[in-house]
This record gives sequence, C-alpha cells and structure tokens, in this order.
Amino acid sequence: MPFYRRNLKLAVPVMLAQLGQATVQLLDTIMVGQLGKTELAAVSFGGASFFVGFAAALGLSFGSTPLIGVEYASGHHRKVSSIFQNSILFNTIVTLVIGALMLGLYHFMDSLGQPEEVCPMAKSYYLILLSSLPFVLWFQAFRQFMDGVGNTKYAMIVTVSGNALNILLNWMLIFGELGCPRLGVDGAAYATLISRVCMCFAFILLVRAKRPYSRYFKFFGWDKFTLRELKDLLRISSPIGLQMFMECFGMNVAVMFVGLCGTVALASHQIAITISCVTWMISCGIASATTIRVSHQLGAKEFHAVRKAGVASMHLSLFFMGLCSILIILFRTPLAHIFTEDAEVIELASILLIMTGIYQMGDGLQTVTIGALRGMKNVITPMVVAFICYIVVTISVSYFCGIYMGWGAPGIWFAYILELYLASYLLIRRFKKDTRSLLEGTGPSSESSSSVESMV
Repeated sequence: MPFYRRNLKLAVPVMLAQLGQATVQLLDTIMVGQLGKTELAAVSFGGASFFVGFAAALGLSFGSTPLIGVEYASGHHRKVSSIFQNSILFNTIVTLVIGALMLGLYHFMDSLGQPEEVCPMAKSYYLILLSSLPFVLWFQAFRQFMDGVGNTKYAMIVTVSGNALNILLNWMLIFGELGCPRLGVDGAAYATLISRVCMCFAFILLVRAKRPYSRYFKFFGWDKFTLRELKDLLRISSPIGLQMFMECFGMNVAVMFVGLCGTVALASHQIAITISCVTWMISCGIASATTIRVSHQLGAKEFHAVRKAGVASMHLSLFFMGLCSILIILFRTPLAHIFTEDAEVIELASILLIMTGIYQMGDGLQTVTIGALRGMKNVITPMVVAFICYIVVTISVSYFCGIYMGWGAPGIWFAYILELYLASYLLIRRFKKDTRSLLEGTGPSSESSSSVESMV
C-alpha cells in the first residue's frame, strides 16, 4: 500500500495540470463542433498535422531537467545557470529547425488526399498554431529549469491560468462574442496562440521576480554558451524527441487515412481522439510520478523498491483506465452528442468510442511503463518500441484494414488497439528484464537496448 499511496500523491497534481490542458482541447472541439462537421474535420486534420512536429519539439525540450537536477542537488549553482542558459539556446535552435520542416509540410497539405472543403480551413488553423511554437519552447526551457530545481508549483499556476484564458478566448473569437470578430476555426487557433504567448512571458517574469531563482540570471553571459552542453542536451533529449515524433507520426498518418474516408469520418475521429486525450492525461500524471519514484529508488540503490514502484503505477493505471473504458463505452452516444448534432457523425463516433474504450488499458500501461524506464535512464527502448508499434504496425495495419479492406475509420482504429497493446507488452517485458538485472546485481542493460533482440 505505501507504494500506491506515494505514487498517487505525486501523480495527482500532475494529473490536474494535464487534465486542465486536455479540457482546453475538449472545449475547443465542442465549440468548433457547433460550427459544423466540415469545421470539426478541419481542426482534426490541421491539429493532427501540427502535433507531429510539435511533439518532437516538445520531447527535445525535456533533456535539461535531469542535468539541472543533478547539479542543483550538488550545489553547483553556476553550472545550473549555464545549463539553463544553454537550454534556452537549444530550444531556440529546435524551434528554427523543426519550425522550418513544419512550414515545408504546410505547402503539401493540399496533396494529402483530404476532403477539398476541409483543406483551406485546416491550413489556416495549422499556420496560426505553428506561429506559437517558439513561445511554447521558451516556456518549456523555463519549466524544465524549475522542475530541475524542484519547483513545479509555478508552472502549474501559469498553465492553469493560461488554460482558463484559452477557453475564454475560444468563446470570444470562435463565435464573435464581446465585440470580437467571428473567426470560426481560425478563432480557436488564435486563442491558443495568444494564451501561449501570455503563458511564456508570464512564466519568464515570474521566475525572474522570485529571488531564489532570479540569482541564476546573474550568471548568464555570452561565454557560457558551450557546444559541450548543447551536445549533452541533445544526447539526453534526442531519444525522447524521436520516440514522441514516431508515436505522433504513426498515429497521424492514420489520421490521413481517415481523411481519405471523407469528412464524416474525419469529424468522428476528432470526437473520439479528443475524449481519448482527456483520459490519457490520467496516465501521463501517473507516468510522471513513476519516473520520479523509480529514479529516487534507483539512486538509493533500493532495487526491490524500483520494481515495486513501477508495478504499483501499472496497477493504478489499470484501475483508472479500466474505469474510463467502462464509462466511455456505456456513454458513447451521449458523449458524441456533446460535440455535434449531425446524425452521421454521431453514429460513426459512437463506434469509434467503443474502440477507444477497448484500448484504454493498453494506452495507460504503455505510457506508465515508459515513465518507469525513463526513471531507470533507459530512453532507448521506448524509442525502438515506438518505431515497431507506431511506424511499422500502425501505418501498415491501418492502411490494410481501413483502406485496402475497405473497413473505413473503424479499420484504422483497429490498428490503434493492436499497436497500444503490443507496445505495452514489449515495454513491460523490458521493465521486468531491467529490474531483474538490478536484483541479480548485473545492472540494467540499457547499452544494448537499441537492438530489438535485447529489448524483447
């Protein structure tokens, strides 16, 4: 019981912050859904296209936290400042590189076989979201710094405030309330952009104003930019960034296949995936807590506790995601009605929500197990599993079942079920192997985890 209680105590604040972000996306989809199925499909296509590069950029921003944490715990505050400064530069470089690639994708969106009426709105939505990328990554540089020095409260306050602003701006700009222009789909994108800009600058000002943290800016200087620290950040961040990119790329190629099935399929997909993202945030909170708990037990060389902490989180995930599964399946039709009154969209969304309910526990297990492996400093295995499951399995199975066999959106979603349960099986198997190595005194074989053979 102590392991469940400790993990849950860490997980609940993160879950609340993550659920706040998911609520924004949920209300975003509900509001846009009131405009019509074409607008809902545009947000689905534009958002999915944006999220592939966005997820990779976000993953690349995570490398500074463990580096800062080690130096902060050792009292090396000038070193902390140097890593922090270089992380801002690193995130800026990531913005330029990935932003340029995403801008290139913008020019090919018309050629991806999506419904003709959807593309103009989707492209405009995509371009506005793309302009928010630098502000997200600068925010991330400050957030990872604060996490590294052990303060997660300020990020939660700024995030929740930004989410509230986003929801208000959605209402104002989508529907033209309080004297604002009625911008429809573009209004949803502008609301996200404005809230992200405000969050970025609010967080920067907050950190600079607080005396325990403002001192780190005094150590900033041009001579502190070093290639070695940029390489260290890239070494830690690149496997996480690649893993997140492959997950989103595989799943969003499947979205392109859904778009080939028509506007109704794309709108139904957006409803189901939005609800799935809300429940997934529960697993993200548990996964974050798992990383902390496992890493602490590993550092204390309490190897039995490493396994117990990981297994306790898996059990928690199974409980919460199992409950979500039951609720989604039971209330699938009322849930679809919240987003739209279109009968065709509701009928198909109800079918996809059954499939959403089926994969909940697999989704939760793979997310939490990735958190456990990161706590053991194994960032390679999740990347390899992501390639196998999200690139090979998702793309091939979704095309075969959805397009070649003609099963449409349900056939494509069958690929989601298969890849999530396969990923959870492979990751849990790796976690057991690494913890067994710890208990036997040989240590986790993370060096060889890049090979599929050693992983499985």
